Order: sequence, then C-alpha cells, then structure tokens
Amino acid sequence: MISKPDLTYENQLWSACAHIAGLDEAGRGALAGPVYVGAVILPKDNSLLNLLNGVHDSKQLTPTQRTKLIPQIKEVALTWGIGFASAKEIDKIGIVPATRLAASRAIEALHFIPDFLLTDFRLELPELDIPQTAIVKGDQKSLSIASASILAKTARDEIMCQLDSLYPKYHFANHKGYGTLAHRTKIKKFGYSPLHRKTFKLKTQI
Repeated sequence: MISKPDLTYENQLWSACAHIAGLDEAGRGALAGPVYVGAVILPKDNSLLNLLNGVHDSKQLTPTQRTKLIPQIKEVALTWGIGFASAKEIDKIGIVPATRLAASRAIEALHFIPDFLLTDFRLELPELDIPQTAIVKGDQKSLSIASASILAKTARDEIMCQLDSLYPKYHFANHKGYGTLAHRTKIKKFGYSPLHRKTFKLKTQI
C-alpha cells in the first residue's frame, strides 16, 4: 500500500527552521518538452493534514483531482514557485543540471528564501547554500513535496497540451512527451521536432 504524505519531516524541522520548502520535478524522463520543478512552503500548522487531505504523490492522482487541488495548495501555502528548463537547455547541459536549474528557478520564484529544502530523491541541489534532505519517495511521505509535485506535474501537462497545437502530428496532449510506443512511432516517422530532447536515446523496439 502506498503511504499517504504527512508532516513528519516538516515537524522534525519546524522548531529550527520556520520556512521549509518541498520540491519535486515532473518530466525528467520524457523524450520531449521541458522539465518542471515545483516548490511549496507550507505554514507550520498540523491542520494542513485536513485542509490538504486530497494531496498525494501526483502520479497517484487523476488530472481532474490534481487540477482541483491546485487552488487549495496555493491558498494555504506561504509561498509557491514553479520553474522549468527547456528541451534545448536539457540537450546543452544534461538532464541532471537542467533539473537543478529548473529547481533554482522555482526557488527564485518564491517570495522569500527557505531555511531548509525537502526534495524528492535525485533532486539534490549541492550548488545551493541551503540545508536540504533528499527523501526516497518523498512525494509519498512529505506533504510539502507532494504539493510541489502536483504544481510541477499540472504546469507541465498544461504546457504540453498547449504545444500540441504547434506540433499536432506528435500528439503531445496524449502522452505529454513521454516515451510511449505511439510517441516513439511518431518520432520514427516524422523525426525530431524542436521540442524533442535530441540527446535522449530512443528505444529501438517498435
């Protein structure tokens, strides 16, 4: 059974750190489109478990559920931010540095600098002079990270649906740039679009 995110990690830190930012990414493994990172700072308030009762790892929620949760998260958060790195930036510097760049942009979008970062695993940010902890399956354990995952996922899905109209033959609205069989077949047929990450290897089993 998948665990439900709570405030265990936040409660361990709140006595020493007033502003804890949860961060998570969306689109890291896609073949096309940007990588997005969400950042959310929740207030020190255990009643959030009820106010944000529906918040979960974004992958466990339907698009409709995520969309309904967005205004709730933004209303209760002290501040929130979303950052991204483009496919061109991913090709230029690599997916790990690009994801960190998106995370830095998300933090810059916050109204103030957090005292501590809780990140999902593989989203370590060593270049930032902010104490941090990366949590395995953090989006299933930390309410801050889960909230950030919903912001990142929803924002990325929205932009991929908008970009679908510019490149309709790839059907980005359906697969959001991930390496589905249908998407890989389109790449084989039409080649890469400007949205594709040309440094990513395409599976040959089609």
